[in-house]
Amino acid sequence: MLDERGEPLDSRKQTYGQAFGIYALSEYYRLTGNAKALDLAKRLYLLIEAHCFDPKHNGYIEARDRDWQPLADMRLSDKDLNSPKSMNTHLHVLEGYTNLLRVWPDPSLRARQKALIEITLDHIVDAATGHFKLFFDEQWNSLLDHVSFGHDIEGSWLLYEAAEVVGDTALLARVREAAIKMARSCLAEGLDRDGSMLFEADGQGRILDDNKHWWVQAEAVIGFYNAFQLTGEEKFRDASRRAWEYIETHVVDRVHGEWHAKLTREGVPLREAEDADAVLVGPWKCPYHNARVCYEMLDRLGSAKETP
Repeated sequence: MLDERGEPLDSRKQTYGQAFGIYALSEYYRLTGNAKALDLAKRLYLLIEAHCFDPKHNGYIEARDRDWQPLADMRLSDKDLNSPKSMNTHLHVLEGYTNLLRVWPDPSLRARQKALIEITLDHIVDAATGHFKLFFDEQWNSLLDHVSFGHDIEGSWLLYEAAEVVGDTALLARVREAAIKMARSCLAEGLDRDGSMLFEADGQGRILDDNKHWWVQAEAVIGFYNAFQLTGEEKFRDASRRAWEYIETHVVDRVHGEWHAKLTREGVPLREAEDADAVLVGPWKCPYHNARVCYEMLDRLGSAKETP
């Protein structure tokens, strides 16, 4: 992060941040054909592989200092565990590499992406429950039994998209099975009566946070529709539609624009005075999830020649 003069406020190198740089630059290249953007995306990829990849146990370390040296505190935010590896970082490295592979079909990148998908299936997805494990030590031992429904449903479609771009038939079949199981688990355990998705539960299924977070609802729309496309099961399309209806009714801020960041379980928007995260725009609140759900669903519904 920088101050208003461009001076670093926090000079650490979060692997998560590098991955989003790749995602943005490769998307900009797709739009404009600007070769400089693609070159910068490639350079970020090489930096991640040189400094963040764990050659002994595979996967990616959470963070380094400005000179790419180890850090004692690697947390992405104060809400996260100080763990060497996390689901969240791996999910978004996957996302960035998917977009880069679309515009730069480099064999080494394809191999790394295939390996990352396999790491996700082998270590991060709990095959028994259909949920992501969240935090890990370097040897991939899970450090927390909580469930993040939003990441589960988001990961279900991002994983499938990644495998499609890699183009390995056997891997795609394996991912398809995992993606459907993840969507089924979210449908059975994460949905509230009004069609919205809850935020987080513990390992026994007890809801830890029953507030409705903006980004979780956006990912539910795409994730459930993706499951419908994979299975043809109407219950997934219905869940996608209901999540969108909840967004339209409760989450869109029709006074100020944008979306409310967080709502009570009853659908009442929280304000910053009530919850520090309930801001219209902030470091963790931008038009990422909500713009993307619109683009993604326009594309999927257009291809299907149907309306939700």
